[in-house]
Amino acid sequence: MTGMKMKKIINLTWMLLVGLVFQACGDSDKDNNASRLTITKDNVEINEVTFSIASGNAVIGINTDGEWTAESSDESWCRLAVHAGYGYSDEERNSYTRIEVDKNEGDARTANITIKAGGLSKVIAVNQKGMGTDPGDTFISGFAFVENLKLGYNLGNTLDACPWDPTFTWWDPATKTIADWETSWGQPLTTQEIIDAIAAKGFNVIRVPVTWYPHMDADGVVSDEWMNRVQEVVDMVLKAGCYCIINTQHDTGACDEGRTDGAAWIAANMDEYPTISPRFKKLWTQIANHFKGYDDKLAFEAVNEVLDGQRKWGTTPTASDMEALNKLEQDFVDAVRATGGNNEYRNLIVNPMGATNAQLQLDGMSVPTDIHANHIIATVHTYDPYNFCNDNGEWNVQVFDSSCEAEIDAIFTRVHKRFAEDFGVPYFYGEFGAIDENKATAERIKYAQYMVKKFKQYGTTGLWWMGLINRSTLVWYDNEVTEALMEGIK
Repeated sequence: MTGMKMKKIINLTWMLLVGLVFQACGDSDKDNNASRLTITKDNVEINEVTFSIASGNAVIGINTDGEWTAESSDESWCRLAVHAGYGYSDEERNSYTRIEVDKNEGDARTANITIKAGGLSKVIAVNQKGMGTDPGDTFISGFAFVENLKLGYNLGNTLDACPWDPTFTWWDPATKTIADWETSWGQPLTTQEIIDAIAAKGFNVIRVPVTWYPHMDADGVVSDEWMNRVQEVVDMVLKAGCYCIINTQHDTGACDEGRTDGAAWIAANMDEYPTISPRFKKLWTQIANHFKGYDDKLAFEAVNEVLDGQRKWGTTPTASDMEALNKLEQDFVDAVRATGGNNEYRNLIVNPMGATNAQLQLDGMSVPTDIHANHIIATVHTYDPYNFCNDNGEWNVQVFDSSCEAEIDAIFTRVHKRFAEDFGVPYFYGEFGAIDENKATAERIKYAQYMVKKFKQYGTTGLWWMGLINRSTLVWYDNEVTEALMEGIK
């Protein structure tokens, strides 16, 4: 090819490119005469988006019939994945961009996302919760509390043990000591060495489930001996440098048919609410007064897994059942706050019916009102996929595969949506674990690795339900699973 021919080809190419540029500009000017501009999230029109302190993202829809641009007022922490796009004449069709925020280690903050199409403009406020506290509040916020938790352990089958029933000939409560109660489900008496071993492994929050009803008199007064033993165990946890959570455990749990010893006296039943509420508030008033001087490393959890109005697991709770639980959790907050002292700002934990992560129960939950902001924390439990995490006979799942991951993904999505997005409160998983120790260790390791990966992704954490260590010998018999958990949170 001669030099002259090459030159002509280059000139022709350049002219074509210039023409396309002018044509594109002409199209852009035409398209920019937008007649509508609406911003949505989950198909609902919005003017603001709120994030927890953790890093996160949210997809927003841009409904316009013109070309659009979007910019953030503070890209140091709030950025957009897409800054410009085209609109559509079809009013049902959206363009999309994604808002991405960094973890917030300071006070609450706000940025504005400005979206323009033609002569139209919309401003979306992006709010992110902060680590700060209210004026006069010396406690860390609920957001900071959860942020500080690395990974947790449940001291199960210990202070929550409750074997007594009048039909049990082998258990006479009149002859039993506090130590007998604590060890009645096969665990040794709790010692500082046990707590220190758990802390040394890397767990920095220990949930101490407590069952109260066997140690309450007819007027609902807790015995001094039992309250003091609960304090001794709490002190061990705090001395080990861990955060501590205490609750009401089997006061809310299922009981054997025909049981008449007062188990499951805390029920989600509106007909019984007038009777349950005063006793429930009296219990939490006693607990709160006893621990009034404790700092913000101790948190209170209202209930464990409250059953529905029929005191059953398998039935579907009614709206009335869920209303009863919401009222009881409001009673809990009011009772604790009324005791004053450090309890005015103590972080308080609530959960949905049965502490389940199911959508119906999440939807039926409300967050109690509080005299101070940012001190309510939500929690749920997950032993999912159920047939993998538990021994379910012929339905057992032996392999942790992609279908297991998908089920876990769905749980994290809906829990985060309800707590972080709808309610704007911090949350964690109060119980989790592949507790069927007959499953292959390699598969349980996969589960452990995936769960801590999801915790990190969503800026939260979980507390494994007991096991892993022989508390009598202090040997970590499930050490490979435990190490997988610890490696994952690094």
